[in-house]
Order: sequence, then C-alpha cells, then structure tokens
Amino acid sequence: MQDCPGPDMARGQQKIQSQQKNAKKQAGQKKKQGHDQKAAAKAALIYTCTICKTQMPDPKTFKQHFESKHPKTPLPPELVDIQA
Repeated sequence: MQDCPGPDMARGQQKIQSQQKNAKKQAGQKKKQGHDQKAAAKAALIYTCTICKTQMPDPKTFKQHFESKHPKTPLPPELVDIQA
C-alpha cells in the first residue's frame, strides 16, 4: 500500500501548478498596469512651455517654470493672473 501515491500527493502537485499559474497571471497584470500608469501620468501633463516644449501638470507649476527658466521672456497672457 505504501507504493501507491495517496490523494494528498496528487492534490499537492495541483496546488503547486495552481500557484505557479496564479503567479504568472499576477505578473502579467502588474506589467500591464505599469503601462497604464505611464499613460495616465503623460495625460496629466496638459500645459506645454512654448519656448522649451517642457510639459507641466498645472498652471502654477507652469508659471514657476517660466519665471525661473525664461526670466527675460515676457509671461504668456494665460499665466499673468496665476499666483505662484
């Protein structure tokens, strides 16, 4: 009787295979998620500097950038009323 593998032995192998399959599936989902985050971050950059083409997420950051990187250039009209 000891030579026959018991039901626990077969279930153990199924468990290992199931864990490996699940790990592979989760790794694929993580990889997919990373691309989505990059796309979302890029979509959030809606303001573009007209001089150096740098992209920024909000007008306050845009004004700070413009004042520090391009001090000799007059501010664009859309940044005049923004408080930094």
